[in-house]
Amino acid sequence: RFHHVHGTNVRLDASRTRATRVESFANGLCFSQEPLAPGQIFLVEIEEKELGWCGHLRVGLTAHDPQSLEVVPEYSLPDLVNMGDTWVFAITRSHNRVMEDGEEARVRVQGSPWEPFLLIEKVKIPRDTLVGRSRPGRYSHILDDLYKMNVLPATARRSRIGVLYAPQPDGTANMHIIINGEDMGPSARHLPTTRPLYAVVDVFASTKSVRVIPVEYGFPSLQTLCRLVIQKHIVHRLAIDGLDLPPPLKSFCKHE
Repeated sequence: RFHHVHGTNVRLDASRTRATRVESFANGLCFSQEPLAPGQIFLVEIEEKELGWCGHLRVGLTAHDPQSLEVVPEYSLPDLVNMGDTWVFAITRSHNRVMEDGEEARVRVQGSPWEPFLLIEKVKIPRDTLVGRSRPGRYSHILDDLYKMNVLPATARRSRIGVLYAPQPDGTANMHIIINGEDMGPSARHLPTTRPLYAVVDVFASTKSVRVIPVEYGFPSLQTLCRLVIQKHIVHRLAIDGLDLPPPLKSFCKHE
């Protein structure tokens, strides 16, 4: 979930899994509720866009405990970064990949996009959850294969963007940004692992609303298994609205 400390223009829903910027284009800074564990991804999906602004979502990590901030900065870049011990990456429509030294002339091999797991150094994450796709519609039960191939651009609605840190042999860590199942490379290096690291999500400019996506690394949870059973026994996902279920559960069942 998101931390209860956030920017002045952010409104969280009752579950603190959806953050919406209600005014202006700034003061949309959000944090993860807890520090991230090594290799744990904090993943969000872009729910709403707002036309008329330049710039998009910004994500990263900070060693500052949100609870300790006297005032939440207006911007992640440069305000929060200028406080030190903060690493933030601005998401663009393209060119999000960070090239390593000497990598300009070659392509990093990450494995096939159809492989079930994304491997980042020693971190292994189920790829399907990481990939953002257009919302399932009335005939998605017929077109599921086509739906799974419809991967979205980085800044589009339903795109999924995550951040994690991978420990290194020297005791530091590398920060990785993952966009729709693809690792953008180490966006920052030599992060301290002796201090808790919180995820930073800046709901900036043309990004108006984001939702936290739970990622299960092992066996699926009972909540996920119930969702799969519900989806299996309906004609199409839009019929979920007609079920006698609490609104939060309906919302959860509509999404992959």
